[in-house]
Amino acid sequence: NKHCSRAGVLQVSSAEVRIGPMRLTQDPIQVLLIFAKEDSQSDGFWWACDRAGYRCNIARTPESALECFLDKHHEIIVIDHRQTRNFDAEAVCRSIRATNPSEHTVILAVVSQALGDREEASVLPLLHAGFNRRFMENSNIIACYNELIQIEHGEVRSQFKLRACNSVFTALDHCHEAIEITSDDHVIQVGRHFLSGDLKIEPFKFEYKNRRKESIDVKSISSRGSDAPSLQNRRYPSMARIHSMTIEAPITKVINIINAAQENSPVTVAEALDRVLEILRTTELYSPQLGTKDEDPHTSDLVGGLMTDGLRRLSGNEYVFTKNVHQSHSHLAMPITINDVPPCIAQLLDNEESWEFNIFELEAVTHKRPLVYLGLKVFSRFGVCEFLHCSETTLRAWLQVIEANYHSSNAYHNSTHAADVLHATAFFLGKERVKGSLDQLDEVAALIAATVHDVDHPGRTNSFLCNAGSELAVLYNDTAVLESHHTALAFQLTVKDSKCNIFKNIDRNHYRTLRQAIIDMVLATEMTKHFEHVNKFVNSINKPMAAESEGSDCECNPTGKNFPENQILIKRMMIKCADVANPCRPLDLCIEWAGRISEEYFAQTDEEKRQGLPVVMPVFDRNTCSIPKSQISFIDYFITDMFDAWDAFAHLPALMQHLADNYKHWKTLDDLKCKSLRLPSDS
Repeated sequence: NKHCSRAGVLQVSSAEVRIGPMRLTQDPIQVLLIFAKEDSQSDGFWWACDRAGYRCNIARTPESALECFLDKHHEIIVIDHRQTRNFDAEAVCRSIRATNPSEHTVILAVVSQALGDREEASVLPLLHAGFNRRFMENSNIIACYNELIQIEHGEVRSQFKLRACNSVFTALDHCHEAIEITSDDHVIQVGRHFLSGDLKIEPFKFEYKNRRKESIDVKSISSRGSDAPSLQNRRYPSMARIHSMTIEAPITKVINIINAAQENSPVTVAEALDRVLEILRTTELYSPQLGTKDEDPHTSDLVGGLMTDGLRRLSGNEYVFTKNVHQSHSHLAMPITINDVPPCIAQLLDNEESWEFNIFELEAVTHKRPLVYLGLKVFSRFGVCEFLHCSETTLRAWLQVIEANYHSSNAYHNSTHAADVLHATAFFLGKERVKGSLDQLDEVAALIAATVHDVDHPGRTNSFLCNAGSELAVLYNDTAVLESHHTALAFQLTVKDSKCNIFKNIDRNHYRTLRQAIIDMVLATEMTKHFEHVNKFVNSINKPMAAESEGSDCECNPTGKNFPENQILIKRMMIKCADVANPCRPLDLCIEWAGRISEEYFAQTDEEKRQGLPVVMPVFDRNTCSIPKSQISFIDYFITDMFDAWDAFAHLPALMQHLADNYKHWKTLDDLKCKSLRLPSDS
């Protein structure tokens, strides 16, 4: 060997190294001995390598040592540092450290034993030269063997894991397809998820934090100079200008009309109109006012939990959600196209246009990845790829990224719920009156909005996040916290990488219109505006449509379903109904969903108690809660009126029958004082 004066190929075998659930095969350890002369110490390390099963080379000169290392990339190098007349050991170490391969190499210095009372030498000069360890001269084979074995199981093993991780992330960075690394049980450990912002990598945990720009200190205008007009000097001219404005908001016109009507009205009418004006001047025009809390605690708690911003917060409590994208996904190969899905899944999807479609069967057969498969089928049926001018490969990658950012650990708000909402949205889009009211851009926006509407949901309500002072609540000023996060993250994930950017081929105007429609629909799922959306739909769609069908002489405008304002109301109502359609599903599906949402609320109550936070829905205590009562309250307060209005527009007799049957199921259980999902005899 021209590099080394002595080389050996000893009995070697590959070793298996585990990194969490990953198994990696490590090639036999290679050791380079750099000794100017053969002696008992070099022989000790040689035979120790033989015993450990390592490959070993010996170099006599610095030049041959460097050449040999660059050829072999040894994991361990042992340099004779006992005497300097043959070569400078520290200079040899520095020359090796100057090469790229040495980044993962452990270099050991063999030093002479301290003589007599001589003070122990410091290791700092060795460390500064690039050595990792110091070995006191000892030619005993067992001593040399123990030293090498400790290095292998310590620094060498750690360096090997680090190299493996670097390789993984390099592959992820350069790949053209989405990649998943799984455990033996096919649980995804690492995947390319195209996160935006800072990506902090821990051992198989991705923690996502947004990078915020530093805020700018904005000084008040009046403080910039002594010559600035004072507030007092500016106030009255401003007020005069306001009163002289000719711009009137619709509510202002209504108030002016009522004021004018009062002038010539009897006292009783004028008093009634005063009451009307008082109501109109409130900010919450569409939210009904509840009675006392004692009347119906289930309804009151649902309203408190779903329709408030959680301002009853405690000081000093901090709750930060950590983005963890370990999804319990399966070993199923991702389909390249809709025609590539496994037969068992394809057979299930044959029935996806039916309202009776069982999303839980799809969840089971796809191992909790229903969104990708249902998404491919539904988007294909509605020609989404053709509309967006994107390939099915891009769509598949996008669906995979979105599904990976749903939390499979959530009992309810996971990718199965997203798939269920997508299914309901597609079903509604197939109804004749809905189809005739919307154009293809609306349809595409609705399907995308349904897919992303709860992405990265933490399994806690907005009230919880606000009470806990979470990062998201602070970021979004306690207003529509989750809904704002879902839309923002969905677009971040989409545009971050061209491989999953389904919008990359559409022009700017189409993109902006589509983006606005998606944002509007996802924000409409926030429950604080529930009654506003329902009442606007009733007044702008249902009532004119009813008057039109009755041939009334009312001077109301015709239905005008295709007016942009009405199309917006229809899309909002559609996704709202799709989002909470569980009580309108067949009974078995309705019961399963009721169990899942109850479990998620129970978990929130448990956590609120652990953290000393306000309990926003006290009835959802797993030890005392009546699930039938909670479902009855939810249907009475939120579902019945909304689906009556939606049914009047879209004509959904099957759904309304399921709703009646399911309500009867919960009432029967409640009458029998049963607090569970089913009677014990039915379980």
